[in-house]
Amino acid sequence: MRILIDYRPALRHRTGVGLWVTRLVEALAERQGAEALEITVFSSSWKHRLIAALPARVNGVDRRVPVRLLNWLWHHAEWPAVESLASGTFDVVHSPSPLLIPARRAARLITIHDVDFLRHPERGAREIRRDYPVLARAHAHRADGVVVPSAHTGDEVARRLDIPRDRIVVCPNGAPDWPARTRPPATGHLLFVGTIAPRKNVDRLLTAYAQVRERRPDAPPLVLAGQSTPESRQTLARLTRPPLAGHVRHEGYVDEQHLRTLYDEAVLLVLPSLDEGFGIPALEAMTVGVPVIAAARGALPEVVGDAGLLVDPLDVSALAAAIERVLSDDRLRDRLSVAGRARARQFTWRASADALTGAYAQAIERRRARVGSGQG
Repeated sequence: MRILIDYRPALRHRTGVGLWVTRLVEALAERQGAEALEITVFSSSWKHRLIAALPARVNGVDRRVPVRLLNWLWHHAEWPAVESLASGTFDVVHSPSPLLIPARRAARLITIHDVDFLRHPERGAREIRRDYPVLARAHAHRADGVVVPSAHTGDEVARRLDIPRDRIVVCPNGAPDWPARTRPPATGHLLFVGTIAPRKNVDRLLTAYAQVRERRPDAPPLVLAGQSTPESRQTLARLTRPPLAGHVRHEGYVDEQHLRTLYDEAVLLVLPSLDEGFGIPALEAMTVGVPVIAAARGALPEVVGDAGLLVDPLDVSALAAAIERVLSDDRLRDRLSVAGRARARQFTWRASADALTGAYAQAIERRRARVGSGQG
């Protein structure tokens, strides 16, 4: 099976989609001994080069074509076929986004990580705001398979885009290969990991934390780890004013090594997102043994299960009460830590690669059937 995967999201910050595609390529590469897989990763950028070491026997194609230009041509002109850029022949071409990559004969898959671009198109970056809401439905219907990270996202895709469930494949994230920490921190901090964006519900988290500090002046500081957005200015401005000033800090984007340190030193992770297609930070925290408080929305209940506390993200008082409960109850923290580590072991990149190779095989058969019936 000759596979081409668009690797461009992994060129810069390996968070979110970039992390997902990086880890899946690594997991697919490990399957090459058991299956006849030929993996090619495609990269194209004017500024950034494909310099990261790829797994053994994974081929890299790096073209100096601006990302925005190539995306516009692919999304609007459906040209050029990726084979003309990658100089090869492929059985399947996989896009890590909701929009197809033009290909001559290969089966084509798209990936829909969440449907926030349909719910709130105004929140997306320029290219996403311009193309995804308008084109996603047509591209999903033309795709030979749709990959999603959770059953929740699969349900949303089926409902909003009217895609048959048998064409949707759930391919969850795997837990990182981090060892659990040996002991909880003596003091530590509360931790939020994610983009500072409206969907992440950081404003309500800050209000809840202020309530906690009012009742518990000795509460640990709160650390926000994640990139800011244009919409986050007012949210981050709150950090400079009482009652949050001096007690909340914004780290911005952090690399994996720094992120791991933040988890090691965390008393608990709070993830109050209004919607998540998966919820990688919850899985990362559980892997290390950090207790998790998460929103009872989106895919977070699917990821966290009964290994964390689930709360209504719109109820600030409930969020504050959950934080206080975990801070004040040593036995609860210990129980959540143990349960989280056990829960995280259920998510592996090997299982994700198994699901993905199955999706590739189904897509190839579907493509052949369409061509045979004259629909290709």
